[in-house]
Amino acid sequence: MTTSETLSAGTTPREPVVRPGRRRRKGGSSWGRALRRDWQLYSLAILPLLFFLIFKYAPMIGNVIAFRKFEPGGNIFGEEWVGLRYVKMFLSDPTFWNVFSNTLILGALTLIFCFPLPIVLALMLNEVRRRTLKRFLQSVSYLPHFLSMVIVAGLVMQLTSIDGPINAFLAYVGTEKISFMQDADWFRTIFVGSEVWQTVGWGTILYLAALTTIDGQLYEAAKMDGATRWRQIWHVTLPGIRPTAVTLLILNIGTFMAVGFEKVFLLYNPLTYPTADVISTYVYRMGLESSNFSYAAAIGLFEALVGLVLILSANVISRRTVGTSLW
Repeated sequence: MTTSETLSAGTTPREPVVRPGRRRRKGGSSWGRALRRDWQLYSLAILPLLFFLIFKYAPMIGNVIAFRKFEPGGNIFGEEWVGLRYVKMFLSDPTFWNVFSNTLILGALTLIFCFPLPIVLALMLNEVRRRTLKRFLQSVSYLPHFLSMVIVAGLVMQLTSIDGPINAFLAYVGTEKISFMQDADWFRTIFVGSEVWQTVGWGTILYLAALTTIDGQLYEAAKMDGATRWRQIWHVTLPGIRPTAVTLLILNIGTFMAVGFEKVFLLYNPLTYPTADVISTYVYRMGLESSNFSYAAAIGLFEALVGLVLILSANVISRRTVGTSLW
C-alpha cells in the first residue's frame, strides 16, 4: 500500500523514532560543538584565566597563616597551629576597632556621594542637545579617571597646603588659613571630595549606555499623556536604567570595606590617623612594617568575610525587593 492509499484510509504513516542519546553521541554536546566551532575565541580567555588563577586564587592559600604562627624565613604556611589566637587579638585590640569604624565611615560616605552622582550627571548629559557641548562635557568629566593616583594625591596636597590656592583665597577674604592635611577633621571631606572628582565622570559611561537602550516610543507615549520632562525622567528614564543601577550598587557594596588603599596611604599621616587610618593601611603597617604577618592575615581575612557577607546580603535584598540581582 502506498503512502497516498494509507492517508486515504485514515491512518498516518509511522515516523522513525529518534533516540536522543544516539543523537548526542553523534553530534556531541552543545558546549562541545561551540568549543570546536569557536575555539579561537575561547583561547583568548586562557591568559585572563591564568592571571586570576595565579595572582588571585592561588594566593588565597596563604590565608592559612591567619591560624598558624608565621616566622620570616621559616615555612611559608606557618610553623605551628595557633587556632583563633590572632582573631582574638584584633577583636580585643582598641586600635583595630577605631580602624574598623574609620573604614565603615569612609566607605559609607564614598557610597552615598559617589554612587548617585554619576546617575545625576548622566541624566544631565542626556538632556544636552548640542552634540559638541555634550562631548566636551563628557571629556572633561572623564579626564580625572585617567590620572595616576600619585598625581591626584599630589594635586590634593598642593591645593590644600598652607601656601596653596585654597588657603590663599581664605587669606584674601580675611579668613585664617587652615592646615587641611594636618587636621584629622578635614581628612574625610578631602578624601570623599577627591573621590567624587575622580570617579563620577567615569561612572556615567554605563548609565549613558543604558539610556540609549530605552525605547523612544515610551517618551512619545508619556508626552501624549501630558507628562512633563521631570515626569518622563521619573517614570521612563529611571526605571529604564534601574537594572544597571542596582547591579552597580551591589558591586559597590561588595567593595564597601576595601576603601582605596593607595589614596589613603598617599594622603594620610600620623596626625590624621584618628580619622584616616583604615583596615588596609593598618594591615600594611602590621604586616610589612611590624613583620606581624599572621596578625595582618587574620585582619585581612576578616575584612574579606565582611565584604562577602555584604555583597550576598545586598544581592538577596535586591532580588526580593526590586527583582534585579547579580545571580
